[in-house]
Amino acid sequence: MTQRSGSTATTRRLATTAVALLAATLVAGCDDKTTPEAAPPPDPKQQLLAAVPDEQDPAFRFTISDASGDVSGVIDPVNQGMNIDTVTKDEDFTLEMSYRMVESRTWMKVNFKGAQDIQKLMKLPTKWMALDPTKVEGPDSLPSYEGTDPGNVAAIIRAATDVQLGEPGTYTGVVDLSAEPELVDHLEGLVTLGDASAQLPLTAVVGADGNLSSLTLDIPASGKKKASEYVVEYVDFGDAPQVVPFTDDSAQQAPAAAYDLLNS
Repeated sequence: MTQRSGSTATTRRLATTAVALLAATLVAGCDDKTTPEAAPPPDPKQQLLAAVPDEQDPAFRFTISDASGDVSGVIDPVNQGMNIDTVTKDEDFTLEMSYRMVESRTWMKVNFKGAQDIQKLMKLPTKWMALDPTKVEGPDSLPSYEGTDPGNVAAIIRAATDVQLGEPGTYTGVVDLSAEPELVDHLEGLVTLGDASAQLPLTAVVGADGNLSSLTLDIPASGKKKASEYVVEYVDFGDAPQVVPFTDDSAQQAPAAAYDLLNS
């Protein structure tokens, strides 16, 4: 089993050691009638926040699932790299789009599947393409490396109240959207400003290695939208591949058709 190498795990180990040494010193320096003061129990919410990946962690895989579909990939904090794979299904075709971001550089790969050869009609290469950000319209059209928490679970946990530790590694709580207004933006399409007063049940699991492995947020039905779940998974810490730049041999410069797709 991979041991957590992040700074949060190191801090927890040092804190535990310090508490044990302090307790031993107090016992040795007092007579038998003196009982050392018990340390306060750990705060489950802070424990959960400490388990969220940070920049000191090794590469890991992630999956984000909601009512609109799934997004998966790899985060590599050391190289400031990120892979993203998305699948969009239409009545006539399936579009698979993959991105690789390393620091400020971005590559894209596109694969159309369907009865018609859309890839050929659009004159899109089947190999990885290096993108020029100056040719992409709008800041949201091109993904970039934005840290180690693509599912925004830290913001969700900060908005949680009544966080409790149940079975080993399992946490529950209730998320108050009004406590973190930006959550409405993070959960765009799932909740609206009108849901700001909603209390959303939360369940999270921390693995034996000290890393947050999953977080599930229950989204209530609203209007015509059915009840759904927002699920984030962070797994394979230290076992996921590193995310490194493509060489000139393995990627080509993106043609105009690639920017037409991004800017459409």
